[in-house]
Amino acid sequence: MEPLVDAGPDRPATLADVAAASGVAISTASRALSNPTRVRASTREKIEEVARELNYVVNAQARALTSGKTRTIAVMVSDVTNPFYFDIIRGTQQQLKAAGYTQLLVDTEESDELEDSMMHKLRRSFDGAILAASRLTDRKLAALASEIPVVAINRQTSGVPSVFIDTPSGIEQAMGHLVSLGHRDIVYVSGPVTSWSNEGRWRALLRAAKVHGVTARRVGPFSPKKVAGAAAADAVLNSGATACIAFNDLLAIGILMRLRERGVSVPGDLSIVGCDDIFGADFCNPPLTTLTAPIEQAGRVAVSILLARLDDPAISGTRQTATLPTHLTVRASTGPAPIRK
Repeated sequence: MEPLVDAGPDRPATLADVAAASGVAISTASRALSNPTRVRASTREKIEEVARELNYVVNAQARALTSGKTRTIAVMVSDVTNPFYFDIIRGTQQQLKAAGYTQLLVDTEESDELEDSMMHKLRRSFDGAILAASRLTDRKLAALASEIPVVAINRQTSGVPSVFIDTPSGIEQAMGHLVSLGHRDIVYVSGPVTSWSNEGRWRALLRAAKVHGVTARRVGPFSPKKVAGAAAADAVLNSGATACIAFNDLLAIGILMRLRERGVSVPGDLSIVGCDDIFGADFCNPPLTTLTAPIEQAGRVAVSILLARLDDPAISGTRQTATLPTHLTVRASTGPAPIRK
């Protein structure tokens, strides 16, 4: 082996340094580090050892220029502070790391315009994207998917590979649960108007209400954050309903807090159901009845679908979908309907 090249304290090691110290051509060193199966095992091991000793770090931009690939995947979330996305991010991160990819996390701030803008501005920085709860319209999402390899989570749009968390079936379970407790007037606390899943949950609630012969109404829309729960709670109380199903757990937790301030008993006066079973849903007072979803699994499955498309572009035109089930987790925030005179 050639003497190791001293890159110096002010200059990081380059691919040329690794190649020189390994006694191979730069092209061979590049293949060994970016496409190991194309280099003899003994040569690859030698180059990898030199790279470690030199603390060589692959320049993603330079690699992208030569290979056309960054080995980076963008993960777009609408609100990085929402605990729902914590498990999504954890699932995508673990799956990408195992596949040798880097995750680029982008917060689109509940804005469809920012989401679309960031996707195009950062396009050269990633090979594909996971869109968690995209706020884009179906038309814009389909157009984007025709330009960029993407997989959507919690969305079903023609022509777009997706991982669908089946909360509508969970909503139907929640309605059956509330009806069994004697509730006949149930309100849906609506989330953002740009949320595709919001409309899906409302339609599921209407179907279930028709099946059970009960009244279903909607209040909102509200921001899917705990701070919006106060206004949502007031709207639910003004409706006169005995139970509500909230768009997500953050809204439901905010409602619980407001009702406590107003001296309203939960579930004595009003039953509440959330959605997602985020961290903390079981720590509420009372603990929240909610729809439990395999959120982390959704992130892993989305990555698997996307990487399969990147590895074999021939399947990019084929719609791939996965549906993950949800179930109702009953806790203390739901109870028998109050007897009203």
